[in-house]
Amino acid sequence: MADQSPYILVLYYSRTGQTAEMAAQIGRGVSRVTGIDARIRSVPPVAPETRETLPPVPDAGAPYATKEDLSGCSGLALGSPTRFGNMAAPLKHFLDTTGDIWLAGTLAGRPAGAFTSTGSLHGGQETTLVTMMMPLLHHGMVLCGLPYSESALSKTETGGTPYGPSHWAGTEEQLALSSDEKALCQAFGERLATIALKLAS
Repeated sequence: MADQSPYILVLYYSRTGQTAEMAAQIGRGVSRVTGIDARIRSVPPVAPETRETLPPVPDAGAPYATKEDLSGCSGLALGSPTRFGNMAAPLKHFLDTTGDIWLAGTLAGRPAGAFTSTGSLHGGQETTLVTMMMPLLHHGMVLCGLPYSESALSKTETGGTPYGPSHWAGTEEQLALSSDEKALCQAFGERLATIALKLAS
C-alpha cells in the first residue's frame, strides 16, 4: 500500500440501483476525510455468465472488484440488498473466493462495516447487516456501525440502523434514498475513513 493513497473499498452488489446509490453516498462521506480515498467496486451477478466470461468493467455502474482491491484496502464497506435476511448470492460468491486473503491475515485489524437495501420496511435490514458481519469477523476486521450521536438515526422514518446504513426501497415503485438515509450513509463513510487512518497510524 506504500505506493498508493490509502482507500476505503466500498464493495457492493446491486440489482435495481438502490444499493449502488448507497455506495455512492458512502463514497461521499469518505471524501470528507483528508488523506484517504473511496474506491467503489461491484460484483457481477451469479448466473450462467459469471466474472469468468464477463468483462471487468460492466456496461453500467462500478467496475467489478478484484481480490487485489480487497487486500489493498485500508477499510471496507460491504453492501447488498436483502435476500431472506442475508446478503445476496453474488456478494457471498465473491467473499467465498477470499480464503487466501483470510489465511494470510491480510485484513486483520482494518475497519469494516455493512450496508443494505430492503424492499419492505421490516424485510430483514438488521439480520442482513449482522450476517454480513460474519465474514468480516472471520477476516479479523474491526466492526464499525453507526452511533446514536448521528441524529438521523433517531429521527429516520425509513432506513438506518446502529448496525450500519440501510434503505427502504419499496416493493413496487423504487423509492429514492431519504435525506436521513443519505446522511447516515455519508456519516458511515466518514467514520470508516477516520477510523482507518487512526488504526493505520
